[in-house]
Amino acid sequence: MKLRPGRTVSKINSQAWSRYSVKKPKKNYIKALPRTSLLIFQMGVNKDDYELELSLNAKQNVQLRSNALEAGRQVANKYLEREIPGAYFMRVVPFPHNVIREKKFATGAGADRVSQGMTLSFGKPSSVAARVFEGDKVFEVKTDAENKDVARKALKRASTKLSGQYSIVMMERKKHVQQTAAA
Repeated sequence: MKLRPGRTVSKINSQAWSRYSVKKPKKNYIKALPRTSLLIFQMGVNKDDYELELSLNAKQNVQLRSNALEAGRQVANKYLEREIPGAYFMRVVPFPHNVIREKKFATGAGADRVSQGMTLSFGKPSSVAARVFEGDKVFEVKTDAENKDVARKALKRASTKLSGQYSIVMMERKKHVQQTAAA
């Protein structure tokens, strides 16, 4: 079965009914969790002395599948690694834990008899997604001031892989000054 387009699951219409219990797995509607495509959440070199922090913030409530987050992460990380290797730290903020269920529909001759059986069926788990609300961070990049255009372009490239509308917010980070005690 092919993966349905992201627009079919991007809206947050109701509450999440898809929690998975580790303690009582037989009492779950969801018997097994689908695997997530997103496995790496932090990339680059994590230092305290970066001057800028850029973040990709959502302008609307949206549900992002793990494969979309992974595509955005790969595009941004590849661009940053090519342009400014070792001079950035990137982090994926949301974690995809909401299970998306899909009811299979049949097509062709006799499909009406097959698909009409359970009108409000629960559906089978197909993928996992992260719920992102208005103003929440999706990606976060820390870098120096001279690399701000590169980081902005990387976040712009990542936003093209995600459903919804996004804005890039830039903040200056305070320098952490370490004082050594004179003995």
